[in-house]
Amino acid sequence: MYVIRGKEYPCCTSITMGIIGGKWKTVILFHLINGPLRYNELKKEIKAVTERTLSLQLKSLEEDGVIRRKVYTTKPPLKVEYSLTDFGKTLIPLLQSIAEWGDFVVENHAD
Repeated sequence: MYVIRGKEYPCCTSITMGIIGGKWKTVILFHLINGPLRYNELKKEIKAVTERTLSLQLKSLEEDGVIRRKVYTTKPPLKVEYSLTDFGKTLIPLLQSIAEWGDFVVENHAD
């Protein structure tokens, strides 16, 4: 049994899935690999996600220390950017492997 930030996990894989699991988190993280994006830029990249879900997933990833939310208040309008933290960047090889496997499935198992 593992305990991370007060949550119990039965094994190492459950820790990973607890942080990046779900339909949208890996998609969000994949889009942040190449650098920071504003909320609306993320929304344009991930058209199928609802605004509520995107906001909740971003908040969860931020709470887990995987992404950083930076607010620029120097001049209106308010600008918010999301980027991978150093901790989040450790996920890049995993995210790239997930994407490559998805490409493999499309190429070899699509109808």
